[in-house]
Amino acid sequence: MILEQERITKLEQLIQKYQISYYNGESEISDAEFDLLWDELKSKAPDSEVLKKIGTAHGVDGFPKAKHIIPMGSQDKASNPEEFLTWAKKQTKTTEDITLTKEKSGLTQVFVVQFKLDGASLELQYEKGVLIRAVTRGDGFIGDDITANAKRMKGAVHKFDIQWTGGVRGEVIMTKDVWENKYPTKANCRNAANGIMRRKDGEGCQDLNLIVYDAAVSGNDVFFKDELQKIDWLKERGFQTSQTKSFKTAQEVINYRNEIAATRSKLPFDIDGLVVKDIETDMSDLRKIRPEKQIAFKFELETAFSILREVIWSESGVTYTPIGVIDPVRLAGTTVKRANLNNPDMIRSMGLKIGSTVSVVKRGEIIPKIEGLAPIPGTCKTSEITFPSNCSVCYTKLIDAGTRLYCPNPQCPKKLLHRLQKWVSVLDIRELGEKLLQQLFEKNTKYIHELYDLKADQLAVYDRMGEISAAKVIRHIQTKRELSLAAFVAGFNFEGIAETTMEKIVQAGFDTLEKLRYATMEELSAVHGIGGITARIIAEGLKESAAEMDAVLKTSIISIAPAPSKEFLPLRGKCFCFTGELKSMKRTEAQEKIKALGAMSKNTVVKELSWLVTNDPASGSSKNKKARELGIPIISEEEFLELIQSKPKQKTVPLQAELF
Repeated sequence: MILEQERITKLEQLIQKYQISYYNGESEISDAEFDLLWDELKSKAPDSEVLKKIGTAHGVDGFPKAKHIIPMGSQDKASNPEEFLTWAKKQTKTTEDITLTKEKSGLTQVFVVQFKLDGASLELQYEKGVLIRAVTRGDGFIGDDITANAKRMKGAVHKFDIQWTGGVRGEVIMTKDVWENKYPTKANCRNAANGIMRRKDGEGCQDLNLIVYDAAVSGNDVFFKDELQKIDWLKERGFQTSQTKSFKTAQEVINYRNEIAATRSKLPFDIDGLVVKDIETDMSDLRKIRPEKQIAFKFELETAFSILREVIWSESGVTYTPIGVIDPVRLAGTTVKRANLNNPDMIRSMGLKIGSTVSVVKRGEIIPKIEGLAPIPGTCKTSEITFPSNCSVCYTKLIDAGTRLYCPNPQCPKKLLHRLQKWVSVLDIRELGEKLLQQLFEKNTKYIHELYDLKADQLAVYDRMGEISAAKVIRHIQTKRELSLAAFVAGFNFEGIAETTMEKIVQAGFDTLEKLRYATMEELSAVHGIGGITARIIAEGLKESAAEMDAVLKTSIISIAPAPSKEFLPLRGKCFCFTGELKSMKRTEAQEKIKALGAMSKNTVVKELSWLVTNDPASGSSKNKKARELGIPIISEEEFLELIQSKPKQKTVPLQAELF
């Protein structure tokens, strides 16, 4: 749970960081990489506030700010045909009556498809046919006014042949030949376009092109009847428009995407997918932060080909993971030199050798992955890949289990240290940092239960400690904690076994430490979602760690929360969100307590929330404001403690009835 939350927090930080760099003109990663981070956060924390933000309010100093005529929302994305078909089916359902109207009027097109240009968004604002303002995307509502720069770009129409007031949306792009000849030091065309369009002196803006794809009239939502008419109108005004086609079926759109994906390298500019819209112009939908009647149908992840030169083995705990060293290759806007190989079985199944020509795909912030051999064999001389045979620390012979290569020695120093680190992470003892833990380990603290024998005077002599700091660390170590069974077992770091995995087993009825210890591998593997390998690791880990687990429980500082009755969970179905620092316990402890009572914990304020817990209910924080807007009760820590400590008057009466 803690590791999962750490990943969610990391994803939120990365997305916000990359949004700022993107909207300020210097992207650090490609769109494909950003999308992977976005999709991962969406799957792990769909209610995250970060997903609801359009962009960033951080503009470039020196430009005046201006509001958009219509908010520049973000589009939902489909990364594959299955996701696109799900969206298309939803559109067909919700627009059945509209489709009938189209057929009667002779309009048979259902989907309008445009190139998704890989550049920087810009809104041109006109008053009575004259360009008065050009506004960057900014946070989607307010952007930078770069009118002088925009007027120097190719494709920016300064004056119409009619009096017209409204906004025209487009993408500022740089063509590939201009990038190669004049700006090769920039990572890619998009980065170059972003940077140049924001230059104070406007230098280089003549090298940029504006390609438009949308328009809106101020105060008239029915000026454009459909998206095809809109594109024709823009062409008549002298704009260069994004290539636009119409299709009757979703499958035709998929076929078109495949066709464009195969030939996009021949285009003079970069695109990273298609934008698919319903043919009917719906201004109310367009004003939404995330419009529902259009979607970005992204291309598959970019693949590059290179030569495998070496395999090095990354050591995490007692597991050895192969990493391929390849000839440098450009992939998704960055230079790639290393790629993941996952495990020994992957190397064998692909028939990889040193010197093999391989296909590489980059996946978000994670190290790129070797997908397999390239379609066309290379001509390099090849040799077999050498696997390590002995542990680099204790020299025990490694076990090649196919899905992992690992040291089986239960007393391997690497394994013991990794277990201490995992335990500290699960209990969230932040005062016991990695460097201090390393010093303790080197001074002979090898086992978890030995942490609870430490004294302040022992720590005071360590680097950057002293008596006060040492006393604080000991106080936090000695704080009594009641852990769920899943968290307790996960803290002993069975290789690859997360707390969520243990929760599945606990929920299947193995809800005490005794039941877990007596469970056979066959019984564990019968649990839904638990395979034979996982069951074996858990069974062996429980046996190996039994004495240490008992020693930890014997300290009376750590205890395992009793399994809650399935018939009587007083907070079943309720949901909490914690904000700010709690005084009586750490946030992770509070989350464990409510979980034991049947409740859930959220990281953001959503409408399903039952309570927001804070030590400052009167605060004007964003979470407090959101809770008030949604009518969610905001309670103090004292009220929270009273709530979770409430006892039912009799077992037949649900506590929920007493609480409300």
